[in-house]
Amino acid sequence: MTDHSALHIPRILTPLRLGLLTLAVGVWGCATQSPTMSGLPSRYSVSSDQLVVLTDIEMTKSDPLILELKELRNQVAETLDVPLEERRVVVYLFSNESEYSNYMSEAYPDLPPRRAFFIGSPAELAVYAFNGDQVRVDLRHEYTHGLLHAGLKAVPLWLDEGIAEYFEVTGRDPQRVNVEHAQRLSTAVQNGWRPDLRRLESLEDVAEMHRLDYQESWAWVHFLLHESPDTQMLLINYLNDLRENPDPGSLADRIESEMPHASERLLSYVSGFFMPHATTASF
Repeated sequence: MTDHSALHIPRILTPLRLGLLTLAVGVWGCATQSPTMSGLPSRYSVSSDQLVVLTDIEMTKSDPLILELKELRNQVAETLDVPLEERRVVVYLFSNESEYSNYMSEAYPDLPPRRAFFIGSPAELAVYAFNGDQVRVDLRHEYTHGLLHAGLKAVPLWLDEGIAEYFEVTGRDPQRVNVEHAQRLSTAVQNGWRPDLRRLESLEDVAEMHRLDYQESWAWVHFLLHESPDTQMLLINYLNDLRENPDPGSLADRIESEMPHASERLLSYVSGFFMPHATTASF
């Protein structure tokens, strides 16, 4: 997981998530009662397609952050071949970290401190964040969660996080190489690490995911999207199935069936991340 520590609340009910209600398999979060509206930013409201930003910071549709998120929506739809849905994703953008932390500790007292959250429910797909140094990365990550859950019936936890990690990379590098992930994975391979997609698939709560799990999730998504047209279509077809079916089966099963020696191919792919173009990604 990158340093922004943005967290997506899973839909799986656990003792840590008292106040969250299980909806079905997947990784949305749902509060059993709506959090108090007191303390939420509301002075400015900016709507752009599927995006609604509520904030106390003066902002218009032409703000660079709004334009970037609007472009991100198109990038996600085009790259993953998911539909541009109308269901809105509401971003509550606080003016500063103190106001954000005070609200989150009151509205969601069981959640750990993080810079940003995505919390989805049947009533609302909501992102909570504050205007800090990493706001672009945070909002790209969490807004991607919202876009996925607006268009898909469910998303496996590892895949949800891997895709969000993929699209959080800023700049215009078409390869979307997360330099930190690439470097750490390359080092891990040299130290004997091996990928295990079935283990990733077994994770149902974000609290179970460690830094290396986020990195491996990103690597599988990057590998599938960039290794070959066949791997790209394998992922896109799986996401298309998730549009209609919340449980279309194991992606690992499909990969194993259609892509012999997939783990070895991923290892080779990850080992090749020490390459000049990796340094062009902007953070």
